[in-house]
Amino acid sequence: MSRFVAWVALLGAVGFALAALGGCAGHGVGSDGGPLPPEIVTASDEPEGRRRARIRLELATGYFDQGQTTVALDELKQALTADPTFADAFNLRGLIYMRLNEPRLAEDSFRRAAALNPRDANIAHNHGWLLCQQARYADADAQFATALGSAVYGGQAKTWMARGLCQLNAARPDDAERSLAKAYEFDPGNPVVAYNLANLLYKRGVYDRAQFYLRRLNNSELANAETLWLGVRVDRRLGSRDTAQQLANQLTRRFPQSPEAAALERGAFNE
Repeated sequence: MSRFVAWVALLGAVGFALAALGGCAGHGVGSDGGPLPPEIVTASDEPEGRRRARIRLELATGYFDQGQTTVALDELKQALTADPTFADAFNLRGLIYMRLNEPRLAEDSFRRAAALNPRDANIAHNHGWLLCQQARYADADAQFATALGSAVYGGQAKTWMARGLCQLNAARPDDAERSLAKAYEFDPGNPVVAYNLANLLYKRGVYDRAQFYLRRLNNSELANAETLWLGVRVDRRLGSRDTAQQLANQLTRRFPQSPEAAALERGAFNE
């Protein structure tokens, strides 16, 4: 996997969302004698154990975001002691164990989370990314499909991206192109999506489309040595020598010690 996407597991391909209070309280009887719809659950309906667990989970999430992984795990243990049926806590525990390189414990956590809340698309997404890291591509794809099948899921962009990257690793370029193009529709400013889609198209000889995805990226502050080098090669293939030279100048000026700058100096455009 490219250096450019090595951080994807922590910046978008995995996701975590605290579940809002939701669900239903009891049914009542209306003035007409018929049943009323269930009342909306509010904070006053939250059991004491869940309230304590939620507070611990919020603390754990903060520590996790700050990179204090073991402290976050300790907070989660206390959350699950307060409420062992809290799916969000198991979901975050899975992410923590992924960061600690404990895949078996991470998978156990995601399975527990899904058993408690099978409709949570974030859990399916995270489980899918874990399975992808283990090269269990078919199982990963099934989890991504589950996440994307949720009508209320707000993380479509990250899951299409993760699915596409996983399909690339599984040597399924046609599926990867479709998934990454879908991710681009949802989030055209995502540099990981733009680079990987352009790189895939370059390898397939579709240079004009590769150029389309690279231009916006290379004209932004998110451009790096890999994106500029790919842009140089794409523009050379299209005969856009002036544009290719401009990108080459940026590459040597901004990233003179990079492997891509060394490849440029060697003239290794076809490597």
